[in-house]
Amino acid sequence: MTRSVELLWFSDCPHHEAARRLLGDVLADVAPATAIRDLDATDPSVAAALRFPGSPTIRVDGRDVEPGYVDPGVYAPRCRLYRTREGLRGLPERRWIEDALRS
Repeated sequence: MTRSVELLWFSDCPHHEAARRLLGDVLADVAPATAIRDLDATDPSVAAALRFPGSPTIRVDGRDVEPGYVDPGVYAPRCRLYRTREGLRGLPERRWIEDALRS
């Protein structure tokens, strides 16, 4: 099954490149040859059109990888924090991406 994988970010995001590396590593292990659709949401109108909750955001088949994700209803080029087992972090947990790809 071909999966749709998106990485959404904005240009000033300090976690953008780390998210790309993490996503690439997970894809290499779980879903080799899966392409990443790279979406720059730096422009506020693009952020709104993409329903962009913050950077970085990773979606698999249109769904956010964060378990229990709740759409904030505000879409703008800004940083995103994730509530992980280690506390607030600028990247989602690797396991979340793996689970999204395997579901």
